[in-house]
Amino acid sequence: MSNLIAKRYVKALVKNRDINHIAKINEQLQFIASAYGDIKFLDIINSIDVTTYKKVDLLLSFIGSDNDYLVNNLLILLGQNRRLLLVPSIAIELNKQYAVLINQYSGNVYSNVTLSSNYLIDVQNKLASKFGVNLKLTNIVCEYDGIKVDIDGLGVEIGFEKNKFKSQMIEHILKAV
Repeated sequence: MSNLIAKRYVKALVKNRDINHIAKINEQLQFIASAYGDIKFLDIINSIDVTTYKKVDLLLSFIGSDNDYLVNNLLILLGQNRRLLLVPSIAIELNKQYAVLINQYSGNVYSNVTLSSNYLIDVQNKLASKFGVNLKLTNIVCEYDGIKVDIDGLGVEIGFEKNKFKSQMIEHILKAV
């Protein structure tokens, strides 16, 4: 539910704005959203003893006097509607929209071993040229028995699993016999 509300706010923020203005808004909202990881900060935001004005003022103090008027107005509006907890969701959604606008995506490569940087760059370049985007891949070592590439913003997931390959190979041999 909060994602749908966040998408509406982001749609209003992005509409009829140039890319530089969106970049500035994105940077400021990402910085503000990073504060939501602190438990003491969340206690202040959730507190009924602190006025909405002071909560909004606290959020705006994080970015100083260089705050964008849209960020200022957004935080005031969110405060008035008691939706300050939506700031991280709005920041995530705005970051996704910004990535689409600048054609920059990031993805993860899951494997059970650490991949060499040359191999990772090679895969990154091939996928970037295949999809016509700027791409940054990071290697995540996990229990996955194979290799899987997940590019979230593009909705792409490519995987190769050893067990599945073995079972398909056995199946193919049995059909041939």
